[in-house]
Formats: sequence, C-alpha cells, structure tokens
Amino acid sequence: MSKKKGKLVEILSRARFYDDVNLYQVAYRDLDKIVTVPLKEFILLSGTFELIPISRIVEIKKGSIVVYQKAKSNI
Repeated sequence: MSKKKGKLVEILSRARFYDDVNLYQVAYRDLDKIVTVPLKEFILLSGTFELIPISRIVEIKKGSIVVYQKAKSNI
C-alpha cells in the first residue's frame, strides 16, 4: 500500500470511528464526472469500497476544510 493510500485509509477510519461522520464530504470519480456525497452515503454506495474503489476518491472535506486531495486531479 502506498503512503498516499495509507493516509487516505487513516482519514476515513478516523472519520468513521472517532469523529462525527456527518461532517465529512467525499468527492469521487464516476466515469467522466466528479460526484460529491456525504461520507456516510459514500460508504453505503461503495459497498465498503467494493463497488467504488478507494482509488476513485479525489477529495475529502471536513466541513469546509480539505483534509485529503488527490494530487493534480481534474476536479
């Protein structure tokens, strides 16, 4: 696992288990567009990252603060 993916997994884990999951928004690639949904909804949609792989996540925000952003994505 790369360092970047490790950091992403850590952020998601912290958001789900130690913080208020409702504060987080996830932006992910869906074909040729970027979709933004609440983290709780993303977890349900992704089927625990089986239907939407973690590698499609381009950004995670906690409120208005960006806590993760994929390097040079086309948002």
